[in-house]
This record gives sequence, C-alpha cells and structure tokens, in this order.
Amino acid sequence: MTRSHRASLAVLAVLGLATLAGAAEPAKTDLKPDADGFFPLFNGKDLTNWSGLEDYWSVKDGVISGHETKENSKQTFLVSNVIPTADFELHFSYKWATPDGNSGVQFRSKVLDDKTYRVGGYQADFDAKAGYDGSIYDEAGVAGGRGTMSNRGETTVWDADNKRHSEKLPDPDDLKKVIKADDWNDCVVVVKGDHITYTINGHLMTDLTDDSPKALQAGVIALQLHAGFTMEVLFKDIKIKYLVEKK
Repeated sequence: MTRSHRASLAVLAVLGLATLAGAAEPAKTDLKPDADGFFPLFNGKDLTNWSGLEDYWSVKDGVISGHETKENSKQTFLVSNVIPTADFELHFSYKWATPDGNSGVQFRSKVLDDKTYRVGGYQADFDAKAGYDGSIYDEAGVAGGRGTMSNRGETTVWDADNKRHSEKLPDPDDLKKVIKADDWNDCVVVVKGDHITYTINGHLMTDLTDDSPKALQAGVIALQLHAGFTMEVLFKDIKIKYLVEKK
C-alpha cells in the first residue's frame, strides 16, 4: 500500500466518525455541487478522492476501469474518500467490457481490511450475466449475514424482529430485459432512513425497507471487484446528493 493510500484511509476513519455523528454536509473536499445539488465523486480524469489497489483500478478514456485476472483476483474495492451522510441519492453508470464478472456499488459500508481494501455492507449488486442486477446484497455479512436482502422484482421489508417479508413488483420478469449487456446501465440508489430503492435505466428494480436491528446507518461508498474472475467493469458519472431534513 502506498503512503498516499494509507493517508486516505486515515482520513476515512476520521470522516466516518463525523458522518455517524450525523453531519449534514459532506466532509471537507475540493468537490463542488452542481446546480441540482449533486457532488461529482469522479472527476473523469484520475482517481483523486478514491483509494484502492493500484494494479486493479485505473482511469482510461474518461471512465474508471476495474480489472483483474482469475489467477490474481481478489475481493477488493475502490473506496470513495468522501463519506456520505446517512441519507442520499447516488447516481452511477456501469458497463461490462468482458462477458463474465461480478461487481456492485457499496453504500453505508465499512472498510474491513485496509491492506486489501475489503469492504462490507449494503451493495447495489450487478454482474456480467445480469443475474443479480437490481438486487441489494449484504456484502461480507456486515448487515447481519442476510445475503441477498431484496431481490430484483421485489418489495422487501425486514421487520424489527429481523424477519423478511417480500412482495412482487409489477411485471418482475420483465425487469431483466432492460439491463444492457453491451452498453452503459444508468443507476440511481436512493437511501433515506430505513428505505432504499434501486433503479436501473429508469425502472425500479427493488424496494427495501430495513427496520431490522441489523440495519446499517452510514458508511463508505465503494466499487467492487469480485474474486474468482477474469473481468473488466467500467464506471462513470458517479455523483451524490445529500438528502438533509430542513429544520
């Protein structure tokens, strides 16, 4: 790990305390909001404000590339150094450059290993076969070991007793058809209180309410490279708007 990466993770730890304490604004950063109140998390040029393993993440042609070979694969993440408050609207786009692979975007998550950049928590899941796109997953069991917490095509409630209740969204079987195999998929994740929605290409994929005592309240945003694949996944247009209650 480089000295700059260690410094970035030290900043993460400090900023995490401020976030969990209920900070209403993002941590001090050179990022500025646009007219709609969104902060760009990726500048389109380099990995400023991100930390990860150098051999696995880079910027090419204005997008973030996560890449690995199966022989040298790791369960590793590119971690945003700007930690959100508990409530936010996150936009990002992803595209597969390989026919196989597994990835996702972490939110309300935490760094579990600062050497391998292992992250756990809520994940907006997707993969190159479109099997998991649109589902919410509990990466590394940080949210109580609940696996896929809300499937694509479902509205799911985890109650105060940590019991799961699920209902089908309208036309759930049609949702896979809107996932683009060879093009960019535009995603919106809205997190407010105990309620999470995950939308891809303008279609609501899953709706999760987490009232469980295992629910996560705040944490990092990170991009995943899943172990076990020769793969390349691309990301762009990553931005966040903080949803703060007006007093």
